[in-house]
Amino acid sequence: MSWLDGRERWAFLGLAYALLAISATAAALVDAPATASWPLLRWPAGPLVTWLSPTAGPGAGALAAGSVAGWPVPASVAAVWVAPIAWLHPRRDRHRVLVVGHYLVLIALAGALAAASPAFLLFSAIGYPLAIAMLPARLVMAGVTLTALVNVTAQAGPGAGDTLLTVIAGVALPLVIAGWYVAGEHDKRRRLVERLRAAMAENADLNARLLDQARQAGVLDERHRVAGEIHDTVAQDLVALIGQLDAADRASLAPVRRRHLDQAAELARRSLSEARRSVRALRPEPLEDARLPEAITAMAESWSRSAGVDLVLEITGTPVTLAADVEATLFRVAQEALANVAKHARATRTGLTLSYTDETVLLDIRDDGTGFDPQKAADGFGLDGMRQRVRGVGGTLAVESEPGQGTAVAAAVPAIPAEDSRETAVHGGAGRGAVEGQPGLPDGRSTSGERDG
Repeated sequence: MSWLDGRERWAFLGLAYALLAISATAAALVDAPATASWPLLRWPAGPLVTWLSPTAGPGAGALAAGSVAGWPVPASVAAVWVAPIAWLHPRRDRHRVLVVGHYLVLIALAGALAAASPAFLLFSAIGYPLAIAMLPARLVMAGVTLTALVNVTAQAGPGAGDTLLTVIAGVALPLVIAGWYVAGEHDKRRRLVERLRAAMAENADLNARLLDQARQAGVLDERHRVAGEIHDTVAQDLVALIGQLDAADRASLAPVRRRHLDQAAELARRSLSEARRSVRALRPEPLEDARLPEAITAMAESWSRSAGVDLVLEITGTPVTLAADVEATLFRVAQEALANVAKHARATRTGLTLSYTDETVLLDIRDDGTGFDPQKAADGFGLDGMRQRVRGVGGTLAVESEPGQGTAVAAAVPAIPAEDSRETAVHGGAGRGAVEGQPGLPDGRSTSGERDG
């Protein structure tokens, strides 16, 4: 940062007074040979008269002859008139008319002083820096030209009228017009830059708000995802564990009680393992070592044994390796739907169908249980969690149920292949696996049922 920053007004004021003082001193020295009262100034007066006489025209001869010039009064007025520069400079953008008027009067005084004594040509040069520093951009060139004309006119002789008109018409006027045009273009560019800066600032603010919203949305999605994982793993196994313990408590025979306790222990170990795995990576453990058809088959068989409900499993189409999120969604939907059947449906038979098509993968779970009213609000997380999961991969989920008529849940998701997917067929093609060898549901529905957990 320059030492001049913030002090420009005092610099211009000091410059104006310095030029005025130097000019007044020079004029006094020029007058010294004709003034007996200034003996100390006589010795440098001779060279000054010789230097100024060729530029001053007829006026210099009078000064050299000993007549005192009439410059002290206009010089005193100029000294008073220069003082407001320090006040006007920081307010030049708000009081443009006042600044222009002050400048014109100052140039007029400088011209009058230069006409009275050629020594004040130095003071009249203050018009150049003040024009650049204080005048509006469109008037800078006009101020500079006006100052130059004042200086030329003050030095011109009586017969220089035609030459002055030529200078004004051929040089000064074109300069003023060019300066006006250039300043106008500069103002346009300045306004454009200001608008661009404002737009960039607004865009930066909007981008910051969007990033903040994206972060908040990401946090909310992650919370939903973690809640879904906990619900689909630990919560479901704990519910099944409680059921097995209740069954063991009601059993009267030791072998039956032992079987329920063994299943409860197995559920507890699986729940603990799943909880630990969920902390490491929230991807269903069965999908880490197997493809979706095999993982769903193993999960369905385990569910049928623990729930005591017959289940018919069908896999149709040509299975392909799907994106991890898609396979995890289908697996969790199937897991949640079957868990709801075990908790709420009191069903005797259940059907699960996984169908692969060219563009869509369909998952249907159906049961012959008690059913429910899908329009009523549910207290659990299961139904909403499944819908959020399916929507998260661009799919849809439909629920069909009536009290006493069973339930059917159908999920349809896009068949997004994994990056390294390879089309593989399940052994036997479109296989059909019955866990307990039971036939399909008597009502022939093709979508699977779910209640809210």
